[in-house]
Amino acid sequence: MTISDLTDRFGLLAVGLAAFVVVMLALYGLAELASRRNRSRLVATVFLFPAVLFLGVGLVYPAVRTVVMSFFSDDGSAFVGFENYGWVFSNDDALQTLVNTALWIVIVPLLSTALGLVYAVLVDGRKGERVYKALVFLPMGISFVGASIIWKFIYEYDASGAQIGLLNQVLVWVGIDPVNWLLNFPFNNFLLMVVLIWIEVGFATVVLSAALKGVPTEIIEAARIDGASPSEIFWNVTVPSIRSAIVVVAVTVFIATLKLYDIVKAMTGGHHGTDVLAQNMMDQAFRLGNDGRGATMAVLLFVLVIPVVIYQVRNMRRQELEAR
Repeated sequence: MTISDLTDRFGLLAVGLAAFVVVMLALYGLAELASRRNRSRLVATVFLFPAVLFLGVGLVYPAVRTVVMSFFSDDGSAFVGFENYGWVFSNDDALQTLVNTALWIVIVPLLSTALGLVYAVLVDGRKGERVYKALVFLPMGISFVGASIIWKFIYEYDASGAQIGLLNQVLVWVGIDPVNWLLNFPFNNFLLMVVLIWIEVGFATVVLSAALKGVPTEIIEAARIDGASPSEIFWNVTVPSIRSAIVVVAVTVFIATLKLYDIVKAMTGGHHGTDVLAQNMMDQAFRLGNDGRGATMAVLLFVLVIPVVIYQVRNMRRQELEAR
């Protein structure tokens, strides 16, 4: 890169910053003028306009364009109607992708939430509770790619016999032949799920532990006095009291699972029957150059998220009404 190129780039950066400052000053000036005339709606409109504009340009327009692209051919030159959607539900590889995605969005949120709840209950009020929580939360600080590399070493298989993978070395120690785990369909899908569960359990534990501390001790003591066993207290008192927190955790992990890309890409590249919607979407659009099918996968992801978002919005409204 030459000095002239650097000068040009810094010049463009300066122009962009200057334009941003001018726009912000103009907005503040309009807001100040409107506030002096007691026009609160105008003030709100002035400040909301940039956000709405960026939302439209960065979210609404791409979403609409993606839906439109899903009805066109791979290069976008010919209208093919629902042909791309027909391909999704008729092609064996695409159907396997849908099945894998369904398994991910059912198993990972369920196990992550359940394990997080059990761990939170076990360490609640114990000596060293903060240390236990910190240990289970540590994987949250690792990127999905970093976690994938760690677990790829655990699953590593060496055909020469000298195993560097922890799992296969344990098998060798007990006299069992090593296994090429990531090529072993369909179990490789569940082994990939372990990585995301390992990451998300920490999040579930922290949120649910905070919710547990908000459960009134009077209710628990009353249940004990009535002769309820620990399991009865857990299912009939604790779980209903933290239901909203459980829903939040499950929904959050569900959405993170649905848009999963990093783990599959880093560990198997979507091969050997491990492909999921987000990985296939990127593969179709960028590696294979099939924009129509890539857009179709993106639309399916969006459709799968809609019911969860609707449920969460209704749940939040219900909680607000109960709080009143």
